[in-house]
Amino acid sequence: MNHKRKMIGPIIAACALIAYFILYFSLIITAVNGVMKYLLGVLPLLFVFVIIRVCIERINEIKEGEEDDLSKY
Repeated sequence: MNHKRKMIGPIIAACALIAYFILYFSLIITAVNGVMKYLLGVLPLLFVFVIIRVCIERINEIKEGEEDDLSKY
């Protein structure tokens, strides 16, 4: 139960970042024409995949009992 509470923060942060990137880049894409529109469409997808990957890694760390990963450094 305690591990589930610690997973809420990374999941909420990941969702907020994903929503921000999609909203921000969708506004930029609507203002740009031509090939740049497609190039700018790829960037948020890459960011979203990276954010999801980092969130999954953090959840796995929490499940393994490494809640305080800053102590490694």
